[in-house]
Amino acid sequence: MIVLKTKEEIELIRKAALLVGKTLAEVGRHIRPGITTRFLDQIGEQFIRDNGGIPLCKGFEGFPAALCISVNDVVVHGIPGDLFLKDGDNVSVDCVIELDGYVGDSAYTFPVGEISPEMQRLMKVTKECLYLGIEKAKPGNRIGDIGHAVQAHAEKNGYGVVRELCGHGVGFKMHESPNVPNYGVKGTGALIKEGLVIAIEPMITMGSKNVKISQSDGWTCRTKDGKPAAHYEHTIAVGANGPEILSSFDFIENKTDKQQ
Repeated sequence: MIVLKTKEEIELIRKAALLVGKTLAEVGRHIRPGITTRFLDQIGEQFIRDNGGIPLCKGFEGFPAALCISVNDVVVHGIPGDLFLKDGDNVSVDCVIELDGYVGDSAYTFPVGEISPEMQRLMKVTKECLYLGIEKAKPGNRIGDIGHAVQAHAEKNGYGVVRELCGHGVGFKMHESPNVPNYGVKGTGALIKEGLVIAIEPMITMGSKNVKISQSDGWTCRTKDGKPAAHYEHTIAVGANGPEILSSFDFIENKTDKQQ
């Protein structure tokens, strides 16, 4: 069941979502060659807790870390560990925070040092997919309109669109109805109404759309062909006149110097 949010509830979700943006920025300040993903997770968890938040990923269905940190061909749900980042990597950081009982969710793909022009383009197009999807989140449209916008832009640029994972409702819990796929047909799916709060999160690959889940940890989602992926996510609310982004990349792009 889709639960619409009041304006007051949306403001509380916004506070949680902004803390996510600040956390991603704090983590981003430390991203450089030679740093482990475990260290980044520790930085993120400390920042969340210092600011009164709860890292919801930690312990969710057994997930062992505060952040999902996914490097290169890992699309999402990468488990932080002893992997050292190296020059030319790309690293997606996905963060979900509960603050005062309300939930925000966002993700950002960071370059590590100097990345290839091909990776720069994938990141650029994936972020464009996010905003094109957000534009369709307005009253009277349908969830399929969001997915269609994401899919059309990604595939026009020669990229794959992951099918197995998707965006979702958010606000009271980490995952709520409806699911928000990154592919779809215009005019299909649930009707978008004022008060809907969803996380839109394109997961776009440089090659095939096909992915595989690690059998050893049950979480790590990689591209089957080993080519890199990018992932960006915003929590948004649907207002009477259209979508409003509740999370923010401003903290990241102002605080990570030339990382974007």
